[in-house]
Amino acid sequence: MVNYEYISNSSSDTQTLGEKIGDSLRGGSIIALIGELGCGKTLLTRGISAGLGVPLRQVNSPTFVLVNEYNGRLPVFHMDLYRLGDAADVVDIGWPDYLARAESGVIIIEWAEKILPLLPSEYLKVDFTGLSARKRKISFSAEGDKYNDLMRKISKSW
Repeated sequence: MVNYEYISNSSSDTQTLGEKIGDSLRGGSIIALIGELGCGKTLLTRGISAGLGVPLRQVNSPTFVLVNEYNGRLPVFHMDLYRLGDAADVVDIGWPDYLARAESGVIIIEWAEKILPLLPSEYLKVDFTGLSARKRKISFSAEGDKYNDLMRKISKSW
């Protein structure tokens, strides 16, 4: 596991970082987002999705529907697990089916701490820490070579 840290000074900064990540993603990618309400998880998701060719206006938090699907360069499966209790609830909403469908797409999971034990051995874990009203520390844990290479490439542009 390789760790990287990024300090975001604004919402647009977080979204731009997401675009850089999205530009570099390949099919089968899983991004696990962890952080408190309002910390920037959906903003980063919007950026990642934009980097994958999804119009920004289409991307919103799927808190009440649990999963939004977007069409871009790759299909994007945007999950928000806030309302779910634990990993068993995630299995009930079809987690194995999403994993199979996402072989050619990207899964982005908000509130991913609820599902960490169910994730495959390779994924990108993203932890958000609020430093002020606008400033965030975004910590990346690259689980697996694919994500180590991705973060090494992206971090050169910071």
